[in-house]
Amino acid sequence: MDKIIIGVDVGGTKIMTGAIDFTGKVLGAPVKVPTESHLPKELIVKKITDSIEQIVSALSLTMADVEGIGIGTTGPLDISSGIILECPQLPTMQFFPLRDAIQSYFHLPVFINNDANCLIYGECVFGAATGKNNVAGFTLGTGIGCAIILDGKILNGSTSTAAEIWTSPYKDGIIEDYISGDGVSKIYATIAGEDKSSFEIFKLAEEGDAKALETWNEFGMHLSVPLAWIINLLDPEMVVLGGSITGAYRFFKDAMEFHLRKKICPAPATKTKVVLSQLGDVAGFIGAACLVLRK
Repeated sequence: MDKIIIGVDVGGTKIMTGAIDFTGKVLGAPVKVPTESHLPKELIVKKITDSIEQIVSALSLTMADVEGIGIGTTGPLDISSGIILECPQLPTMQFFPLRDAIQSYFHLPVFINNDANCLIYGECVFGAATGKNNVAGFTLGTGIGCAIILDGKILNGSTSTAAEIWTSPYKDGIIEDYISGDGVSKIYATIAGEDKSSFEIFKLAEEGDAKALETWNEFGMHLSVPLAWIINLLDPEMVVLGGSITGAYRFFKDAMEFHLRKKICPAPATKTKVVLSQLGDVAGFIGAACLVLRK
């Protein structure tokens, strides 16, 4: 077997690790463990190293068969130095040199980037945007993540925070107040006067509940705003949407498209497609592994 690439997707809730070959094929079964972000950083690092070793062992290989390791993690990060900065989702790992720690343990090349960047980058290499050089993407989940791929490369920016639009002012707060799982709950509470999770609102929409459907329509309208920012600014070939909230895509797609096409310039209004990610639950670690593939 040719060498493999390991990808690790580190979030505040879970760590998912997997292996791919140079064609993007997932090898074996990914390993998913809870992050337990309250634990000391040494124990979280051990979860990562144990997961990597488990993947390699399950494939009957050794670390000598690994080309490199890519890590996508929630940020913010100092990408050039591989350090996690003031990250609320990983409180015990703030200002920790994660890249160097994993590199020292395995004595292999390790590359690190923001998890949203990795997810959308993976879609450009092996997913919905394969063959596209200029792509924007959003991850819609607990919060809103954004990534920009220009000339086939991740745009990191001068402080590693390019596309961190979540803090952008919007209405009475910031855009993430509306485009997030909590945002869906907030919209529903305004409409229905009840507190429910975004998943509960999704299930209600599946049952045809009018207030839930209205909530998702309003969510689509709000989502059209950052989409318009990105499309008007960058004129990408495509925009890719990923993350858990895209499971409700059919409920907010029409409203998103209706308001978006009115907000963007005439040429992209007729040409620029907004599509769903294709790599699904494994997009995070595949995208992280692509950091090695395109080093």
